[in-house]
Amino acid sequence: MASTPGTPRLLRAMNDRAALDLLLAQGPLSRTTLGNLTGLSKPTASQLLARLESAGLVRASGTSAGRPGPNAQLYEINGGIAYVAGLDVTPTRIRSAVADLTGKVVGTSELPTPGRSAKGTVERVVKALDGALGEAGLSKDRLHRVSIGTPGGFDPTTGRLRYATHLPGWHAPRLLEELAAAIAVPLEVENDVNLAAVAEQRVGHAHDSANFVLLWGEEGIGAAIVIEGRLLRGATGGAGEVAFLPLPGTPLVRNVGRNNAGGFQELAGGEPVLALARANGLKARTPEAAVAAALQTPGAGDTVLTEFAHRLAVGLAAIVAVVDPELIVLAGGVITAGGERLRGLVQDELAELAVPRPRLLMTAIPTDPVLTGALQSALSATRDEVFDTAGMPTGGSAD
Repeated sequence: MASTPGTPRLLRAMNDRAALDLLLAQGPLSRTTLGNLTGLSKPTASQLLARLESAGLVRASGTSAGRPGPNAQLYEINGGIAYVAGLDVTPTRIRSAVADLTGKVVGTSELPTPGRSAKGTVERVVKALDGALGEAGLSKDRLHRVSIGTPGGFDPTTGRLRYATHLPGWHAPRLLEELAAAIAVPLEVENDVNLAAVAEQRVGHAHDSANFVLLWGEEGIGAAIVIEGRLLRGATGGAGEVAFLPLPGTPLVRNVGRNNAGGFQELAGGEPVLALARANGLKARTPEAAVAAALQTPGAGDTVLTEFAHRLAVGLAAIVAVVDPELIVLAGGVITAGGERLRGLVQDELAELAVPRPRLLMTAIPTDPVLTGALQSALSATRDEVFDTAGMPTGGSAD
């Protein structure tokens, strides 16, 4: 097999990226500390920092204190060199956020969209994006990339949204092209639950898990499947649409695409959970409130939680039998309302229904997981682009 020779330019670029990643994760850092962490000599670390500072990628950020001898100059990533945006789209609102290259959120916005028509989708997206940019004090030309999360998935062969009939205005044949033209920067549109899994993978419990499943429970049931560190999207973008999974305990649903429902949805979706709570005498207006009330109501609440956990475990047992993940993350407002009590009940029930015994954890990102995942996805691609220094002036030799 042909191999890439370790040229000085390539080695410099590798050292640069290692240093930039360390500054992202641990910065600000001094030249000495950065040299120790990367294994570079002091002269090479100095040349590296000078080169990155000259390129605008890093900047001086004060000095260290509290140690004997002269204070050391500290360096950090220059977050203002690039900005990204993320959007979380639901039938009733669009949330948007802008972050700098370090991941610091500098502007947010929310655009209510209740009862909207199918027209004006592109205009609403641009308005939501402009709201976050305006709060950040940035113009659109400062953006490097935008990531949008929506229910369902866009078919890679047709470019049309599937599995989300409840999202009007997002099914036009050329919608992705129109969005890309209006936003005028690199754009990705991804399933919302997949982006919640990206957030969990980058900054949550799944950081060290190559194979995991995120089960999402709100009005709808969904899942994201990560295998060998990569999202499984499927041939039509429908991998993880487990709401359609036929399961025991509910009548077989036919014409699932037209009905936008299936066995798992009818068993553990928002409306069935609310109906379960009301059947046991709990008064609540939303599924989240019903699960929260169950936690506070001995007797009837225990019955509701036990049954809800059983229903979730039935669906998870089918998923685990096929995927065999090392970790399952429970997410979404209805599930997280049950907290550790519900997690423990699901874990115990799943142990009775499945041979594999994956770890089961509540999400580490209960607030805005889709928006967080959209930003993290956009940041990952943008950092790969901005941090590529292979074409920069050398400014010295590599170790």
